[in-house]
Amino acid sequence: MTLKSRSFGLIRYRDSTVLPARCYSHGSQESDEEFDARWVTYFNKPDIDAWELRKGINTLVGYDLVPEPKIIDAALRACRRLNDFASAVRILEVVKDKAGPHKEIYPYVIQELRPTLSELGISTPEELGLDKA
Repeated sequence: MTLKSRSFGLIRYRDSTVLPARCYSHGSQESDEEFDARWVTYFNKPDIDAWELRKGINTLVGYDLVPEPKIIDAALRACRRLNDFASAVRILEVVKDKAGPHKEIYPYVIQELRPTLSELGISTPEELGLDKA
């Protein structure tokens, strides 16, 4: 029998015999540095549009982590390039929410982002009074 094609983890032979192939989910693990670099690169794309920005933010929020300040910095700069102030504030709200009961995380992130926030003219949700709503 000769190999005809391979697709979706199955090897198809000319006589239409189907043999299962194992597909393992444990490939090489992405390190924290690689993860951070991937997201910083994503948000630093000069041609990123509003849809890609929101998609990236939504995907990032889906992970069980609080993004590093350098990732948030890149996302905020992408918001500024797109003149999307609402998304910038929403990112900060999400970071606070993702920190959950760990009250020391959000102030640390804001402290690290303070120069960027000042440079870009972005207010925190607390400065806008959104934390009282």
